[in-house]
Amino acid sequence: MFSLLPHTLPNRLTEPLGRGLASTGVTPNMITMAGLAGAIGAGVLVARGQFLAGGIVMIVAAALDLFDGMVARASGQVTLFGGIFDSLCDRLSEAAVLGGLVFRLASQGKREEVMLAFIAVVGSLLVSYLRARAEAAGLQLREGLFTRPERVIVLGVGLIFDLVRIALWILAVAANLTVLQRLWVVRGKALAAEGKSSAGRNT
Repeated sequence: MFSLLPHTLPNRLTEPLGRGLASTGVTPNMITMAGLAGAIGAGVLVARGQFLAGGIVMIVAAALDLFDGMVARASGQVTLFGGIFDSLCDRLSEAAVLGGLVFRLASQGKREEVMLAFIAVVGSLLVSYLRARAEAAGLQLREGLFTRPERVIVLGVGLIFDLVRIALWILAVAANLTVLQRLWVVRGKALAAEGKSSAGRNT
């Protein structure tokens, strides 16, 4: 199982960037909040029908997500709360843009697209929930064909090139297929963990 896009950059790039940003006094949480603010701004633009601007702002805001981890590692500010806060803001950022899109589509009476956006939101939340729930149970879960980076790119491209309906179909289908993929992976890992536990008790 693999992801369609790489979710990390090489250390030779991230370490110098992280140190440079950390030297300016910028904190990881500042970058996270800037990304959220950008996503909310993108949602407002999309709600007003400014899809090109909204798509560009959304992609730029999402790109900031690459930098908060760099700064955290370079400045020794990696914390449990920081990771949780970053994940929460990621979910809010995605919902902000899709919420703005739903508002615009609903005002135009485009019921199909509104339903697709709803299905895409549900799928996106479940993809993230499965990982959180699995890791809370002690199972590492990184697999996922269509996780946040892929969703951001598809939605951003759809907005920029006015291909919203196509983008929403891709998001709705691919996000929910990823839910099924992750559920299958978790099932296998859970059975393997239970098998090891059972074997340990019998020795």
